[in-house]
Order: sequence, then C-alpha cells, then structure tokens
Amino acid sequence: MTLLVYEVAAPRSVRDFHQLPRAVYCGDPAWVAPLRSEIERSLDSRRNPYFHHAVIRRFLCYRDNRPVARAVAVVNFRHWQTFGTKAAFFGFFEALDDPQAVQELFRHLEHFCRSRGADTIEGPFNPHHYSELGIQASHFGSPATFFQPYNPAYYSRLLAASGFRVAKVLHTRKNGNIRDYLDRRYGNRLLRWEGDGFRVRSFSIRDMAGDMERIRQVNNDAFVNNWHFLPLSQEETRFSAKHLRLVTEPELIQIVEYRGQAVGVLHCVLDINPLLRDLDGGAGPLKLIRFLLRKKRIETLIVFSVAIRKDFQHTRACTLLLNALCRQARRFKVLETTWMSDENDLAVSISRHLGLEPDRRFEIYEKNLRSSANGAGI
Repeated sequence: MTLLVYEVAAPRSVRDFHQLPRAVYCGDPAWVAPLRSEIERSLDSRRNPYFHHAVIRRFLCYRDNRPVARAVAVVNFRHWQTFGTKAAFFGFFEALDDPQAVQELFRHLEHFCRSRGADTIEGPFNPHHYSELGIQASHFGSPATFFQPYNPAYYSRLLAASGFRVAKVLHTRKNGNIRDYLDRRYGNRLLRWEGDGFRVRSFSIRDMAGDMERIRQVNNDAFVNNWHFLPLSQEETRFSAKHLRLVTEPELIQIVEYRGQAVGVLHCVLDINPLLRDLDGGAGPLKLIRFLLRKKRIETLIVFSVAIRKDFQHTRACTLLLNALCRQARRFKVLETTWMSDENDLAVSISRHLGLEPDRRFEIYEKNLRSSANGAGI
C-alpha cells in the first residue's frame, strides 16, 4: 500500500484537506464541523496578518489515493527573535488511526521546518497560541465547548509514535450551576465598588475600533511574560475581531478604567458550538438567521480572558472584574473557562472564587528536530 505526502495547493488537495475530518469523526454526534471559510481565512497568509512574520505550509498524506492524515507547519521568525529559540509549530492535525501515515506526514513537516532553520517543533496550535490549541487528553466523546479542541483518544498515541513528547499540560474549569452557586455564596453583595478614579463599563459597539485598541494594549501589557505570548498588532486585533458580534455581546466584555485609562478587561464569549453543529461546516443567509435567533438562548458562558495591566494587578481592578464576571454569569446556567495553566495564579484564584472545578485536560507536544534529522531526508 502506497503512502504519498503532498503540499496542499491544488483544488483537489484543498478539498481533501477539509474533508478528512469527516472521515475521522464519521458517526460521532459530539463532533462539531468547523466552518471551512473560517479555516481558509485563518490559514491564508495573504489575509492573516500573523503571517507577516511567519511562513505556513499545509501537508496531506494519502494512502492508496485516500487522504488519511493532515497538518500544517508554521515557522514564526518573530517568535525566534522574542524568545531566543528556533521552535516551529504544527497545527490542524487530523488523522485516521494510521501510525505509519502520521510518521510519514511528520517526516515531511519536519523536513520543511528544518529547511527554514528550526530545531524543534511544537503543537498543535491552530494556527498559533492565540487560538484553539492542544490535544484533548480527557473527556473523550463528550461535546466540547467553543474554543476547545476535540479529537479521538488515539491522537496522543499517534504523536508519541512519531517521536513527540508531552511538553505542557493545560486545563479548563467549569461550574455546571453557576447561578445557584453565586446566589448561595454572594447573595446581593456584589457591589460595583467604583470610585477613587475607578469605573467599570461594557464594550462600546459605537466605538468598537477604539475599544479593540484599548483591549489590545491591556492584553499586551498583562500577558507579556506569559508562555509563548507575542504582542498582538493592531492588524491582528482587527483580523480576530471580524466575527466578534457572533460569539459575544457588548455586556460580556467589561472594561475597568482608572481615570479614563483602560487598565483591566474581562472578555467572555458564548458557547456557540451547538449552533455551529447545525451549520455543518457551511453558512448561508437562512442558517445565519437561525444562528442569531438561537444565540439568545445559549446557557453556557465561557471566560475567554481576564487581563489586568501589571501596575494594577493588586488594586481594586481585580475586585471590579470579579464582580463584573459574577453579574454577567448570573444570566447563565453554566460557566466555563478556556485553557489555563496551573502557574496562572490570577486565573486559578478567580476560578476558585467562582466554584470553577478543573474539567478537561489538553496537552502540547514537542519534538527535537536535531536528534531526528539523520535519515530524515525527503
């Protein structure tokens, strides 16, 4: 049986790249088909400003003319300059349970990365660390919420067989009855505690560009020392905000200001995965109308990020953001977080105040390309 790996370029290979997950998850009711148009937008180096400092290639492995494994390789030179390492990344990994095919796929990815000067490869990042990342390592077969990876249990085995090891473990947290929890713990004691120059307000649709820039500046200051964090440019922020109004509401983005300057941001999104499941990878006018009508009935809120400028991380800004989150969470039945690390003290502390218990685990993998270079020619 013949294995062949191609760079994705021709129309047929692009189609097969998007169709492969349907073979992987055939008959799985928990899987949510991603929007093909959004994946293409994300991977388009001409449209996505992330790739102004990076190169990307898509690879697809065929067994006897049938697509069986895929992944993208990304080399970001700005990451090298910032962190002093030469790590490449892989993402959008999907595969049938075919270890030989996956090893052949990564042989080509690794050759591409080494040819650009990389000495390690990490992932998955879809396509970077601002986005969906990691391999699901628990709760297999149960529906994932928005922004969480979903994959079969055998993916970790496939990566291990291809020479990867676990480099980092992340987790999400969940409170399945947040409204009752907040009533029991806080009652009516959630005051705004404004004054002394502090105030809290919702995201402004009328000044969307201005507020996106304020959020960008707060995030870049708050996360500068975080793992793999690269400051977002204005272009990247605008690119990521294209569908903001489909996944959240102005009240779910709260901004803390001190004397008129944004110093903290709470950014929550809705779990739109049940709605995306009905779209089945495509969108149209009628589907969009149904999406917007059903969006009003979503019962799960996701804490996307909490950011406070470093100079304000031990001030009233923390309490104001926590109270703002509690006020918004009372409108929902379930509260979840996106991924976090055990070392993120601020996120873990806020989670405990909200009764958020550890839920799903995700793993980031890495491989040394120097030690695997011998005999790896294409």
